[in-house]
Amino acid sequence: MKFDEIQIKVRYGETDKMGVVYHGNYAQYLELGRIEWLDKLGFSYKEMEDSGVMLPVFSLELNYKKSARFGDVLTLKTILKKTPTVKIEFDYEIYNQYGELLTLANTVLAFLDMETNKPIRAPEYLIKKLNSFM
Repeated sequence: MKFDEIQIKVRYGETDKMGVVYHGNYAQYLELGRIEWLDKLGFSYKEMEDSGVMLPVFSLELNYKKSARFGDVLTLKTILKKTPTVKIEFDYEIYNQYGELLTLANTVLAFLDMETNKPIRAPEYLIKKLNSFM
C-alpha cells in the first residue's frame, strides 16, 4: 500500500478569527493520515510502542497553496515515499471538497529504541507487511 486517503471535516475550533485553519493544526492532520495509513496496513502504532519502538517526527515541511476553512471537507492523501530503513518518509497532499490543492507536506520520522533512545532499523514485521502490499 503506497498511499491512503482520509477525509477530515474542519471544525470551528481548528480555525482562527478569519475562519482559516490555524497552521499548527496541519501537524495533527498529518498524524491522523499516518496513523490511518498504518492501521489500514494492519500495523498498530500502539503495539510498536509496547514492543519498545517509538517513531518521533524529525522533520516536518508544509507548503501552503490555499487556505483551508471552517466547514471544508478535506481529503488528505498520505504517500509512503520509499521503503523505510531507520527512517520512514511520507509526502502528503491536502485537497478541499472542490478538488483544489491546498497544501503539500512532508514528514520524516525515525525508528528509535525507547530504552536507549538510539536509532534502529524499521521493525521487520513492518517491512514484511509493506512488501506484501507493494
